[in-house]
Amino acid sequence: MSDAPGKPRRPASRGIENDGGLAVRAAAARALVPVITGKGSLTGLDDHQVVARDRALFKALCFGVCRTLPRLEALAAKLLVKPFKARDADVQALLLLGIHQLLYLRVPAHAAVGETAGAARLLGKEWATRVLNGCLRRLQRESAALQAEVDRDPAVALLHPTWLLKALRQAWPDDWRAVAEANNVPGPMTLRVNRRHGDREAYLDRLAAAGLEARLCAHAPDGITLETPCDVHDLPGFADGHVSVQDEAAQLATVLLGPALAPRPGARVLDACCAPGGKTAHLLEVFDIEMHAVDSDAERLARVEGALERLGLGARLAHGDATARDWWDGTPFEAILLDAPCSGSGVIRRHPDIKRLRRPSDIKALAALQARLLDNLWPLLRPGGTLLYATCSVLPQENSEQIAAFLARTPDAEATTPPDVAWGRPAGAGRQLLPEVDSQDGFFYARLRKANA
Repeated sequence: MSDAPGKPRRPASRGIENDGGLAVRAAAARALVPVITGKGSLTGLDDHQVVARDRALFKALCFGVCRTLPRLEALAAKLLVKPFKARDADVQALLLLGIHQLLYLRVPAHAAVGETAGAARLLGKEWATRVLNGCLRRLQRESAALQAEVDRDPAVALLHPTWLLKALRQAWPDDWRAVAEANNVPGPMTLRVNRRHGDREAYLDRLAAAGLEARLCAHAPDGITLETPCDVHDLPGFADGHVSVQDEAAQLATVLLGPALAPRPGARVLDACCAPGGKTAHLLEVFDIEMHAVDSDAERLARVEGALERLGLGARLAHGDATARDWWDGTPFEAILLDAPCSGSGVIRRHPDIKRLRRPSDIKALAALQARLLDNLWPLLRPGGTLLYATCSVLPQENSEQIAAFLARTPDAEATTPPDVAWGRPAGAGRQLLPEVDSQDGFFYARLRKANA
């Protein structure tokens, strides 16, 4: 990593100008403790722990700190005479919150300093108010010099752990910096229009009538991207299942499986590792199929059931491990979607806590799991059937290298990924999308056909 990185794009401001008070900052600190200690994520973040007027600020603080964490921690280390003890991770989180507000949000400086320091009282640590106040006021005075000093480290300047920057550079030598910068900016809000309730052109008119500006996606035939994100309950017909939130890249799974399903009404289809269910639902919206959906996480599987119910769709859901077959009825499938567990390195802009929680050793373990899934599911596919392998990763170990190894050990498997689609780039036997570089989230797809007996 000898190249000195350019100044990263600042994460987009949420336009927050008012101070949410002590309670919202204390709540954000509590929510961030599992992330900064490496013990939990922001998945399922509950913004109802703060009053309605503060929910936007609460989410902006939590996600913003995760997005800029390497820089915030480097600055915190400069500001503190000695680090906080492990039992005071909540106070550390308050300091990171204060730094983030001063550098990245349009929060008045007096609120960023005073309300953040004062929130320590709500955590039962009044002693910390003076420490926090002193650190944040010093940052105000010495901001330019301190930022220049910590930004000499590429991992700090580009807001990524060193190991991940190295992996990105090795995989994508021409695009690694653009990928890292894209990861630091929140992704757009993209919708999937339910074809059973009309086409996306008609829905675009409904959005306009509701005062929501949007544009059609270039590659996903059911996709619309909003110019400005909004609450899902502001979307026309959301409660009635007319529309869902799903990135354009994720919607391409249905496009790639289309040739295998369109001629076969009633085809048996398996969605292995189906949660959170977006691809399951999309396939059911578009095709007349018998859908079987499996996931090992019972709680997430229940959310899939809820999503299908909202959309008026039905599937045979099973709680099971896709590396085993105790959930299978013995009848082969015409098509299988394997949306494999992965590093999530292609969706960091939506899940910035991945940068803290993922470890280099995880990649090898995930690649081994993906291989077991492929080997276990392939015999469940009927001769002539299609398996679509998908990840939201940008790392070759989970993608092109994974598929190359599978093809080498599976004589009846043939790659049929279209080489000439208008999105992504060739990646071995598959297609790779890079976040923002290819105008979508970072996804990999490889379509595999099983030889006829």
